[in-house]
Amino acid sequence: MESKELSYKLIDVLNKWDPFNMGEGEFDPEIADILQAVHDYDDAEKIAGRIQSVFEFSFEQVLPYKECLSVANILLAIKNEDVCSL
Repeated sequence: MESKELSYKLIDVLNKWDPFNMGEGEFDPEIADILQAVHDYDDAEKIAGRIQSVFEFSFEQVLPYKECLSVANILLAIKNEDVCSL
């Protein structure tokens, strides 16, 4: 899977998650930051922390860490699936 295809899969997961029920495409800058974290880290806890801080910065609300960790694990599984398919 190419990096572009991986990014599309990750974006799809994040758009479906939509933690503030704003609708698809309403938090593209946050998604871009989260995608960068997924590419930078291989640790779900680091990705979860980044997810939490990105949304806190943008929306001034703290998402539950457990929820962020759950999403981070999904994103990391997709990333690892991509690496294994090479």
